[in-house]
Amino acid sequence: MPDFDLLVVGGGPGGYVAAIRAAQHGLAVALVEKERPGGVCLNWGCIPTKAMLRSAEVFQTVSAAADFGVYAENVRFDFAAVRQRKDGIVKELTDGVAGLLAANGVTVIEGHARFIDPTTVEVHEVGHSPVGPQGPRYAAAPTTLIRQVSARDVIIATGSVPARLPIPGADLPGVITSDGAFGLTEVPKRLVIIGGSAVGAEWASLFATFGAEVTIVEMQDRLVPAEDTDIGSALGRSFGKRGISVLTGSTVKSIAQESNQALRVTVDGPRARELDADVVLVGVGRRPNTADLGLDIAAIATDDRGFITVDEQLRTGTAHVYAIGDVTGRALLAHVASHQGLTAADVIAGHQAHIDYTVIPAATFTHPEIASVGLTEAAARAAGHEVITARFPFAALGRAKTFGETEGFVKIVAGQQHQEVLGVHIIGPSASDLITEGALAISLEATLDELAGTIHAHPTLGEIGMEAALAGLGLPVHIAPRKR
Repeated sequence: MPDFDLLVVGGGPGGYVAAIRAAQHGLAVALVEKERPGGVCLNWGCIPTKAMLRSAEVFQTVSAAADFGVYAENVRFDFAAVRQRKDGIVKELTDGVAGLLAANGVTVIEGHARFIDPTTVEVHEVGHSPVGPQGPRYAAAPTTLIRQVSARDVIIATGSVPARLPIPGADLPGVITSDGAFGLTEVPKRLVIIGGSAVGAEWASLFATFGAEVTIVEMQDRLVPAEDTDIGSALGRSFGKRGISVLTGSTVKSIAQESNQALRVTVDGPRARELDADVVLVGVGRRPNTADLGLDIAAIATDDRGFITVDEQLRTGTAHVYAIGDVTGRALLAHVASHQGLTAADVIAGHQAHIDYTVIPAATFTHPEIASVGLTEAAARAAGHEVITARFPFAALGRAKTFGETEGFVKIVAGQQHQEVLGVHIIGPSASDLITEGALAISLEATLDELAGTIHAHPTLGEIGMEAALAGLGLPVHIAPRKR
């Protein structure tokens, strides 16, 4: 007889949520985690970066306080204090997750899980390495057996780790991943970031605010290439105004160590050059965290990238084994992992459930912020839609004026015939909060008429969705009508 009804391997935003939901269904649940609970999101991703970005935002606001009629002298930042605040927030949240697991009766087992058959794992000690970029996730394979655990069903939720690029010199001191950035004890004077997607763009925004000389090298023709073309172009212009150098259509050919310990970065592309840097941050790609997990022993299939293949109810091809989160490669976002965790737990408990991947909001916490949901204009046209686009600038919004943040716009992509909302794309203040209305609109198959006809509170940033819908209908109130 198995030890538990359900065993969850990995305690990130997918794993701990799945464990709690399953326990709420009355299942006996165990969770194996080798770091602090919360996974990459709470420890090395979403939360710590946003804590540090908030410090940068406050520094930027206070530095410009005179614009608001407020005068402050000797404004400065203390990077050690920024890191300390980040650490405190992370500890509070990870301790909170541990408390929630305990409150729901989940048995937490510390260690590294390795399959010995599809529903049984050996849990091994991970040693005494400090948690973090050089800690258990990157340590040598654990060997000391703690215990063996079996369950009726298993959920794999081991997440992902930063990918290393095959660039000569990528293993030199001073070349770090996004995880390694948290180990920096001071702001680098010269920082080269490889990759201009969400991860690279956020670190660029953060360190540039703190005074670093930042250069981004991006292979595609614009920043955040997964976003709508207009959004990427707007972010590029904004970064340029802030002094962040952006080399698009370019790749890093090699990295070399100079005699003065500086790094020499050779860039290939339209503006080929050599860059001197104190730190090179690789912000490109992630790979599934399945090292030494024993997937082959359990006959758990992966795709050609190494991600575990699952169906719409998160089942793998192996009976009683499910997988959720980044390790599936479906959408490497914490909120997607959480919804997959809820879905898998419901299915295991005997309920009908599935996850809808058509409406997934995403946010990038640069300054200005970016958020999007649904189809880009290019994707909508490629899918055969005849579309209309609607835009409204924050500069024409009263609340944005009073807020002191007028950069950016909202763009709505809608079907031409029925005016149904297909995509919403935002660059500007509080974009990450505003995108929820767009997600709800797409989920409920709302039209521009319905958005425009919904009374929005005034003065708010949220009015911008209504204003953009009015513009799309050809009935703008607070901007000049588009010439036809």
